[in-house]
Amino acid sequence: MPMLHRDGVRLNYETLGPATAPAILFSHGYAATREMWSATTSVLASTYRCITWDLRGHGASDAPDDPRRYSLELTLDDMAAVLDDASVDRATLIGHSLGGYLSLRFQERSPKRVAALILVDTGPGYRNAEGRAGWNNICESFAVQYETNGLDGLDKSSPELAAASHCSAIGLVHAARRILTQHDAVALAHLTSIDVPTLVVVGGDDRPFLASSEYMSRKIPGAHQVVIDGAGHAPMLTQPQVFLREVGSFLEEHPEP
Repeated sequence: MPMLHRDGVRLNYETLGPATAPAILFSHGYAATREMWSATTSVLASTYRCITWDLRGHGASDAPDDPRRYSLELTLDDMAAVLDDASVDRATLIGHSLGGYLSLRFQERSPKRVAALILVDTGPGYRNAEGRAGWNNICESFAVQYETNGLDGLDKSSPELAAASHCSAIGLVHAARRILTQHDAVALAHLTSIDVPTLVVVGGDDRPFLASSEYMSRKIPGAHQVVIDGAGHAPMLTQPQVFLREVGSFLEEHPEP
């Protein structure tokens, strides 16, 4: 399994599928790991080159003690570095929750590297400082939770976290404060400028993300939204067959040479 070394931080990633096939970069949510995509990639890898990775501070990637080694910009650079190390110039991005927000920001920053977007149970951030402050208070509560309880603070009732294994809780603390937090409305303002095929997926029971998913599907030109009944925040795990059907259909409709 490749381990990318970037400025002293090791990033764990894996590729499955034919080397010459269209590439898909999967980005997981906060406190999850690339393992959440295993059931999805085991099927899609027959046709696509599937790249999964652990965000810095997560999974088998390094979790530096220094909080300055965590930021949105560093994480977006990590995404580019993983693609570079895998010799991929352009990929479809599939992102869940935090990974979906990162995918939006990556497409805004590096549009030529993105063939399509699949945004799963995520949102584009907040329009005003008041909304961001409320969200950042939630992020701080996550940080305090892992500072206080260590990895015992993982919510094992959440399907995407149940299989997560991390080398250190400090990575989740710093990621909550320096990657997960919101500081501007760049992603939200960029929605109307997205010019690649986009699929917005949300679990029908994931109430916190229903409104943001519907908003993105209206603002992104040509975007298609799918609400998966009987699914919460992780439809790829709770309704895997439906999730695969919708994602597979979208990929077939928008082939990347």
